[in-house]
Amino acid sequence: MAENRVVININKLLNEYNISLRELSRLTDIRHATLSELANNKRKSIYYDHIKRISDALNITDIRKIIDLEPVHNEDD
Repeated sequence: MAENRVVININKLLNEYNISLRELSRLTDIRHATLSELANNKRKSIYYDHIKRISDALNITDIRKIIDLEPVHNEDD
């Protein structure tokens, strides 16, 4: 069975919307450090409220722009 991991697309959003992490923090009222940890995959979870704030701030209607699944590749592959 293929294994997937959840990916938070903060860096893609920053590039697509041409904004900085600090600006996203200001728009969403989410701590800069929290967004940085999400962008660098240092956090194992994300709050529903954070997803909602990001979607509201960037006018995103498809949650897959924020969160996605990607296959985990084993070293044997």
